[in-house]
Amino acid sequence: MVLAELEVRHSRPVAPTRRVALGERHLPVDDPPGSGGILLAAIVGRYSAWMDDEEREDLRELLVEVERGFRITQPRLRHRFQADIVGLGRTRHRLVRLEGDRLRLRTEGEDARPAQHVLAAVYAAAEMPRGPRKVVIETMRRAMRWGGVGSDVELLEFIVASRGMSGATLAAIGDPRTWAMTVLGFDDLPVAEQKGPVDRESVQAQFRRLLRDAHPDQGGTSEGAAERIAELSEARRILLA
Repeated sequence: MVLAELEVRHSRPVAPTRRVALGERHLPVDDPPGSGGILLAAIVGRYSAWMDDEEREDLRELLVEVERGFRITQPRLRHRFQADIVGLGRTRHRLVRLEGDRLRLRTEGEDARPAQHVLAAVYAAAEMPRGPRKVVIETMRRAMRWGGVGSDVELLEFIVASRGMSGATLAAIGDPRTWAMTVLGFDDLPVAEQKGPVDRESVQAQFRRLLRDAHPDQGGTSEGAAERIAELSEARRILLA
């Protein structure tokens, strides 16, 4: 299942001009940063590690300008942003959910410079409304600290942890309400009721009941208790938001 997607259009590495543009994109930011923000931050985390110190410093300045909604002067990171995609190469980045709620990054396409991927992610964030944009930009900043050591799975986990989010938050990305309904045991309700508002008292009561079942002091197993409690807390937050 594809949760978020960004198509980067770019000049080829051998081309005399350095260009970047945005192609098709699907970047949800519900409950920011959302699956779209996670994907953009992962792109920045992955490719900024391959850029030199001067480019990384320019990137930090660009993030400030985008966060504040300033007009972006060109070129940036030695590349010029354009709307026209004719003659440009194509690379597609996706955040996908596999069986077992595992999230993975998928990238396919032509060769491009690291700066081209990063710039496309930042320009995509610039299109977002101010509120979600600020959260996404801050998530990008945190992703820059990753350093490029490890797998894409570890990168996603780093992004989540660096935002103070739990593994439960990562599992909820894409369709947080359905996930929360399932965690708190409301998934056996009729479909119409699942889509509508859930009574706050019912959510609190179900949360407290399941919390007692999960807590080691109340007879629950200690193995996996912390993760289960984090899931229940995140599910309650989503349904009561």
